[in-house]
Amino acid sequence: MLKFYFNGSPNPTKIALFLEETGLPFEAMPIDTRKGDQFTPAFTAINPNQKVPVIVDGDATVFDSNAILLYLGEKTGKFMPENTPAKRAELLSWLMFVASGVGPYSGQAVHFKHFALGAQPYAHDRYQYEANRHFGIIDARLKTHQYMLGNTYTIVDMALWSWARMLPFIMGDDAWAKFPNLKRLTDEISARPAAQKAVTLKDRFPFKAELDAEARANMFKHVKA
Repeated sequence: MLKFYFNGSPNPTKIALFLEETGLPFEAMPIDTRKGDQFTPAFTAINPNQKVPVIVDGDATVFDSNAILLYLGEKTGKFMPENTPAKRAELLSWLMFVASGVGPYSGQAVHFKHFALGAQPYAHDRYQYEANRHFGIIDARLKTHQYMLGNTYTIVDMALWSWARMLPFIMGDDAWAKFPNLKRLTDEISARPAAQKAVTLKDRFPFKAELDAEARANMFKHVKA
């Protein structure tokens, strides 16, 4: 059975959504990053980057959330676009746009808005600007497309949804007013039974909630260094 190493953050949640949508059997393997589970030798052996998510599927180990989505999509043939060069190019372009743009800039926007020690206005403003720019590109795309790749719900929408559902936390309570088309898609996916299961998967496990000194030391190693 496929093993899914995860926590409740956006990148693992997109994988949980795919697994729930397809009904693929999996064993949930919680990794509590606030307790430092990601630094254990056993986990480092399967992902030297010490990040979730990771899947172990028989002899195959895949880390990086977008790589996992692509692997599972190709393995199952589900939630993938038509297999033509043009559609493949579109899939890879938008999936990598989420991987290299939406996710990293949103993550850094969250860090400097909520977790950085001391005021750092330049970093805060830079990542807020970039998160806003990336989501603006997405919103413009969704103004003329039902889903990111047209009329078909795909792994690109799953990758986007995991971050978009956090938009008020990333950019503030008024953020949705700027991105009505993104909100439409996010609300549609969030209403799916699979999405509701994906979001609540973490609740079955006793993840640490407190952001105390131990959690900060495990999550923000650069501070200690």
